[in-house]
Amino acid sequence: MNVKKYLIEKIAKGTLHFTLLDPDKQPVEEAADIAAKAEAAGTDAIMIGGSTDVTQDNLDETAKAIKKACKLPTIYFPSGAHAISGNCDAIFFMSMVNSASVDWIIGEQVKGSLITKKLGLEPISMGYIIVEPGMKVGEVGRAVPIKRDDLKGAMSYALACEYLGMSFVYLEAGSGADRPVPPEMIKAVKDVLSVPLIVGGGIRTPEAAKAARLAGADAIVTGTFVERCSDDSELKNVIKAAKG
Repeated sequence: MNVKKYLIEKIAKGTLHFTLLDPDKQPVEEAADIAAKAEAAGTDAIMIGGSTDVTQDNLDETAKAIKKACKLPTIYFPSGAHAISGNCDAIFFMSMVNSASVDWIIGEQVKGSLITKKLGLEPISMGYIIVEPGMKVGEVGRAVPIKRDDLKGAMSYALACEYLGMSFVYLEAGSGADRPVPPEMIKAVKDVLSVPLIVGGGIRTPEAAKAARLAGADAIVTGTFVERCSDDSELKNVIKAAKG
């Protein structure tokens, strides 16, 4: 499967929903069960990754279990070159463009490029932009988060990512954020982009998912919410609101 082609073709028909599962947050069997439930609820792809404590072992085992449990494409959402799994279908080969550390802009990518090629993973280039509050990923990545009212800053970073040839742009408020990326920022960024826009962090209600979709998000990511949600109907409602 060409995952990038799959995503682009689906985005042409409407907003997508991605489920993000952290290998460190639950046992392998539970991750597989969550992925299967998300697939049944209408999610379009499974992202696998986390900011801390992702190891080669828990990544490989989680990816294998998820692939057995559902037929959706699996995309590695990397926390660094220390763990890269050939059990995923693709990798978001991403640069945290507003990091204060060159390691997260290009250093880890250099370390992981030959590994990615050797494993036969499909690389999907992405500009990764951290928005306040940023949470753990912002801390680990030494990000200088975009202020929530700095629309011009977000637009400038996003357009620079496109001009550098990145296939996707991701606005990230951080897993577990108490506030998602503001709809005004999503709209402003979408208005200047011609590549797909992914939005995640702090989206845990149908209202928040709908607001992101209506503002122009091409794909909406929920992670912490999905991992903690024990109500299948609630999960379905959030995914439905994200997709419209």
